[in-house]
Parts: sequence; structure tokens; C-alpha cells
Amino acid sequence: MRGLNEYTVVTKPDDNGTFVAYVPAIPGCHAVGGTPDEARAELVSVFSMIVEEYAEEGRTLPPDVQVLVAHAG
Repeated sequence: MRGLNEYTVVTKPDDNGTFVAYVPAIPGCHAVGGTPDEARAELVSVFSMIVEEYAEEGRTLPPDVQVLVAHAG
């Protein structure tokens, strides 16, 4: 089973003055924290629960998303 370090993780501020961290490849894999580090720490727990859920259901985690970076020209 894949680990969180094998996925793209996005961390960004939200409108409430907190931060959200999420894995774009896995629906529902997101967490909120007061700082970027807190959000990422919470995401570790959420990811673990999702891995357990997938395993119980006999499902494999989806592949990571491909990240495209646009450069201003």
C-alpha cells in the first residue's frame, strides 16, 4: 500500500484564517489546521484512516495526480 509521501500534498490558506492540506488524488483526504504544519499533521491521520478503509474494502489507492506547472512567459 502506498504511503502519504508518495502523493502530491497541497497546503493552502482558506478563507477562515486556517490552512487546509489535501491529497488531490484521493477524494475526502483533507484536513484543516491553524498552521500549515498542523494541517499536514492532521492529514497524516486522515490518510491513515483512508488507507485502512481501502484495505478493509479490498480496494487499492488511486495513483497520484500529475502536476503541471505553468511558467509565465
